[in-house]
Amino acid sequence: MFKAAETGTKLSDAAFRAARDQLRFDLVELQQRCRQVAGFPIIIVLAGVQGAGVVDSLNLLNTWMDPRWIHTHAIDRPSDEERERPLFWRYWRSLPAAGNIGLYLDGWYGEAFAKKGGAPHLRDIKAFERTLTDDGALIVKIWLHLTAAQQKRKPDTHQLDPVFGFRASDATWPQPAPYGAFVATAAKALKATHTDAAPWHVINGHDDNHRRATLLTILRDAMENHRKAWRTKAKAAAKEIRQAVKAHKKRKGVTSLAGPLSKVDLSKTMSAAAYAKAFRPRQDRLYDLQKQAHAAGVSTVIAFEGWDAAGKGGAIRRVTYALSARNYEVVPIAAPNDEERAHHYLWRFWRHLGRAGHMTLFDRTWYGRVLVERVDRFITDGAWKRAYKEINEFEKQLADHGTLLVKFWLHIDAGEQLKRFKERRDTPYKRWKLTDDDWHNRGKRALYEAAVNEMLTRTSTTHAPWHVVPANDKQCARIMILDVTIKALERALKQRKSR
Repeated sequence: MFKAAETGTKLSDAAFRAARDQLRFDLVELQQRCRQVAGFPIIIVLAGVQGAGVVDSLNLLNTWMDPRWIHTHAIDRPSDEERERPLFWRYWRSLPAAGNIGLYLDGWYGEAFAKKGGAPHLRDIKAFERTLTDDGALIVKIWLHLTAAQQKRKPDTHQLDPVFGFRASDATWPQPAPYGAFVATAAKALKATHTDAAPWHVINGHDDNHRRATLLTILRDAMENHRKAWRTKAKAAAKEIRQAVKAHKKRKGVTSLAGPLSKVDLSKTMSAAAYAKAFRPRQDRLYDLQKQAHAAGVSTVIAFEGWDAAGKGGAIRRVTYALSARNYEVVPIAAPNDEERAHHYLWRFWRHLGRAGHMTLFDRTWYGRVLVERVDRFITDGAWKRAYKEINEFEKQLADHGTLLVKFWLHIDAGEQLKRFKERRDTPYKRWKLTDDDWHNRGKRALYEAAVNEMLTRTSTTHAPWHVVPANDKQCARIMILDVTIKALERALKQRKSR
């Protein structure tokens, strides 16, 4: 991986000065073009051996381009807050918005470079980068290299700079292991994560002029090529969506496909007396389990999905009524705002994940990608089809971290939904719950039913199974939700104790 970059190519001061001004102009202009279009984020990962110019390169990029639109991240050892969440939480929450540049020292590769034999999460790194590039992000990964002999001979001349010497020294750039072991481990990591969409560029850093010119040229070319490709893809995606919407309007009807929903028994009921008798002991048990989970550091995510008026809000209130308010958060998910639209769709869910022992309840979730965004043609077919894999990978990372994930789909039939819509319309204090979107979604129920069936089939896994709740009877549904949550917490606590 490093052989081709060990020749020690040099570039004279005169040659560098001849190329410098044009490179700087091109980068500044490209940065502004990408920012004004705001279609995709730019992610730059800088890594390398000590003395190869990692810190100088970082300072050069911040100096030559507009730093107001560059967010620099020096990823260090995780804090207590970060260790209490899945590994990639701190990377997801730091991602730049579309039109901005995220500049990462080591990025998400720190452990992969430092750990002998490589890190176990290289597959997760590839999945993370694939998820971002599939969504349009540009990822430029730079490894600055030196041979062992070059590293020994390399003087730290950056400190002689009269203006920036105090901060440009590569002596501040840590190398976590002796040269041989470090380079061998890094080579494995680079080889395992080198892909067409997110390739590694290896540059020899022995000569500062050569290293700077090569790095800036790679970045300029990557930005220009990606900007052109993104513009072409964006036009094609917009055309595909317009044609799909037009084709749907011409269709006279849609028949929903048979699937898990067709097997749900909606006839179950529970009397008021039976509900009252069953409700209190379950709340007591849930309260006790929450205390145990908090003490044991078991994080819980409860995801609520279902038809409009299926009773998600009421079910959430019955769950949280039994909980300590200090240790849970309810996250209502609506249409994304401008900040959320400027990021990958999973970004807003990653950033809401709670600390160890905390419970997070989502009122609607990341499954909007394969439901409303699919049905209403907000995205292309390719985008929602690949979302199944992205969602499964996201949930697997939660499970691998030890987070308990409980997913509910509240199911009601079309007749019960209409009945509840009319009740909301005719009841003054419930009228706010009924919106034009509710009626719009009801008109596409067959399409939604097909989408839900596929969602349940493709994303119900051993570590994150779906629980389809018959919700025509609200009381029956609420007891089932409490029962499922209690059993899931009991299993998670038992597994934690057995470790």
